[in-house]
Amino acid sequence: MAECPTLAVLGAGSWGTALAALTARNGVPTRLWGRDGAALAALAASRCNQRYLPDIELPVELDYVGDLAAAVHGAAIVLIVVPSHAFASMLGELAPLLDAGTSIAWATKGFEPGTGRFLHELVAAQLPGRAAAVITGPSFAREVAAGLPSAVTVHSDDDAFAQKLASLLHAPNLRAYSGNDMLGAELGGAMKNVLAVATGIADGMQLGLNARAGLITRGMNEMLRLGVALGARPETLIGLSGLGDLVLTCTGDLSRNRRLGLALGQGIAIDEAVRRIGQVVESILTADEVARLADKHGLDLPISAGVRAVLHGEVTPVDGLKALMAREQKPEYPRGLFGTA
Repeated sequence: MAECPTLAVLGAGSWGTALAALTARNGVPTRLWGRDGAALAALAASRCNQRYLPDIELPVELDYVGDLAAAVHGAAIVLIVVPSHAFASMLGELAPLLDAGTSIAWATKGFEPGTGRFLHELVAAQLPGRAAAVITGPSFAREVAAGLPSAVTVHSDDDAFAQKLASLLHAPNLRAYSGNDMLGAELGGAMKNVLAVATGIADGMQLGLNARAGLITRGMNEMLRLGVALGARPETLIGLSGLGDLVLTCTGDLSRNRRLGLALGQGIAIDEAVRRIGQVVESILTADEVARLADKHGLDLPISAGVRAVLHGEVTPVDGLKALMAREQKPEYPRGLFGTA
C-alpha cells in the first residue's frame, strides 16, 4: 500500500489510539497526536496505551507526533477523535495549519454544547470547502484494537471521499461501509449515548430484561421521530450508526454511558459515578442538546427527557421510572411509524 495517503489521527484516547493502530496495521502511513506530550511519549516508548488500552500492543508502523503542526503537515486526511466539547476548539487550532488539499474526518459523537449544532455543521463553517466525513457505528475501541470482528460506517456528502476513507479502515476483522447521510449518522451516534443511560439505570435497579428491551425499542422510536423531523433518512437510523450503536451501548458494559446509568440506578451520585469511570461521558451534555432539538420541533421524547431530568438531579431514577410507567395507554404508532409517542 505504498500509494496510501498519510493519515493524522488527533486524539490519543482509547478510540483515537484504536483507529490509529487499525490503519497503521492496514499499511496506511499513520501519525498519532495527543495533547499530553508526556503521555504520548510514554505511549511511544512502550507501544501501549497503558491508561486506555493496557492489554493491546500497538503496531511498530505507527508514528507518534507531539507537535500538532508537524502531525498534520503533509497529511492527506486528518481524523479528529476528541470529545465533542473540545471539537470546535480543535477545528480552530487546525484552520491555520492544514494544507490546501487536506480532507477532514472525525470519529467524535455528540453535538456542540450550548447550541446543539451537529459536528458536520461546525466543520462546514470553520473549514469550508474541504471533503469531510464522519466515522461512526457500533464499535468499542478495545475490541477494534484487539482485532475482534466489528463494523463501522463512513458518511460524507462526497461519495468518493466516503469510499476512500472506508477503504483505509476496511480490514479482515473490520467491515467499513459508506453512506451520504451525515446528519442521520451523527444523530444516531449522539443520541444512543442518552438512551444507554436509561438502560443502564434500569439494569442498575435490577428491573429485568423486559424493561431493557422495552427501553431500547421505545428509545429507537424516539431516535427515528427526531431524525425524521431533522431530515435524516430512516434507513440510516436503523443501520449501524443508529440501531447498531444503540444496541451496543445499551447492552455492553464497555459503554461509559451505560456504566453511568448502572451507577445511578444503584444509588451512586453522578459526580462519584463520573469519577469512577475516569473518562468523558458524552451523554451528560448530549441529553441537553437532544432536549433542545425536541423542543424546537415540538416532539415529546419521554425516555430522553427522563434521562436528562435524572442527570440534572431533578428527579430520582425511581421517580423517573414511575413517570414513564404512568404515561397513558395508547396505540404504539398512533399516526403511522413516526407518530406521537
